[in-house]
Amino acid sequence: MDIFTQSILGAGLAQSVAKKEHVKLATLAGLVSGVLADADVFISSTTDPLLALEYHRHFTHSVFFIPLGALAAFILLWPLLRKKLSPAYLYLYCFMGYLLSGFIDACTSYGTHLFWPVSDTRVSWHIISIVDPVFTLFLLSGVVFGIIKLSNRYSRLGLIFAGCYLLIATVQFHRAENSIYELAEQRNHEIEKIIVKPTIGNIILWRSVYLYDDQFYIDAARIGVDRKIYPGTSVNQFSISENMPDLDSSSVLYNDIQRFIHFSDNYVSYYPDNDTVIGDIRYSMSPAGSIPLWGIEMNLSDINQHVKYEFYRSTSDETREQFINMLFGK
Repeated sequence: MDIFTQSILGAGLAQSVAKKEHVKLATLAGLVSGVLADADVFISSTTDPLLALEYHRHFTHSVFFIPLGALAAFILLWPLLRKKLSPAYLYLYCFMGYLLSGFIDACTSYGTHLFWPVSDTRVSWHIISIVDPVFTLFLLSGVVFGIIKLSNRYSRLGLIFAGCYLLIATVQFHRAENSIYELAEQRNHEIEKIIVKPTIGNIILWRSVYLYDDQFYIDAARIGVDRKIYPGTSVNQFSISENMPDLDSSSVLYNDIQRFIHFSDNYVSYYPDNDTVIGDIRYSMSPAGSIPLWGIEMNLSDINQHVKYEFYRSTSDETREQFINMLFGK
């Protein structure tokens, strides 16, 4: 999730177990702890852009790191709060604030190393967007009213409503996925792999990408009372053996491409009309579009140079209008 929601979730969880006289202090501890898991964004390299990708949502988001993450928050806050909270209460509030950082990120489609080091699999449940104002509002309302009333009752209610929203999102996910399977059946396609994910800020309009016969088929599905499909386009799956058979497997470029393929769960294709850019086709500004949100730019004249990691976030009026029309079923 976005960093603001992460912090509010941490504040709500800490506040939900706080004594009345500790509500404000617990909120502070939860805010700090909720943000701390995303400190992995500072792991980067000026020479190797993919290092930041590999370590974002990595060990700091693992369930096994929770006690250590809470301890790190405790150490940061102890000089400030040592005269106001006992060590036991401060650690409790830090622990609660850190507790679900990995879980809520796993609810998105980006992928989280939730069970590292036991498993290196990036867990993605695809039920909520990285930014979802409805989910955030439930949490924020509970925290704000909790501070005003000096009671943990409101944060608990906020957490319950937010949890119910995730349950509804899960139902929506399965409805969207079933719709795409029906669409593929109508096309006489046997889906080899598929990702269905909510578009930004809602659980009504979903983006789908599935693989069949070395091609990705990209569609959008509006899941309201009725279901409506917006057929998109198709692109060829990138294969290093097929598209770049002569590339030296010991080169830096070869290794970087393999790293990006692993990060993108092999949902990769060339950027339209550009054979020097490989994109992560799971994400696009257009719900059914083939232009990736990010990708790697290759210097084919120097295969021992690291790739560049680039974003393609430009949104035209046409793309925004298309998104709004799809969201409202037009």
